[in-house]
Amino acid sequence: MEMNMFELTGLGGLILLALDIWALISIIGSSATTGRKVLWALLVIILPLIGFVIWLIAGPRSSATRI
Repeated sequence: MEMNMFELTGLGGLILLALDIWALISIIGSSATTGRKVLWALLVIILPLIGFVIWLIAGPRSSATRI
């Protein structure tokens, strides 16, 4: 069974897309100001992998997950 590079990239891209959508939903649902939400969303959209990692470490969280 041969592993094609495009298959691996496609699956990785699909996973990254799902994670970015999750990040955007969390950003929109956060209690951050509108300006901060826009900046975080732009970072995740323009730089999907790096933006997601930065958001995961330092970004605003959804207000539903706060205790």
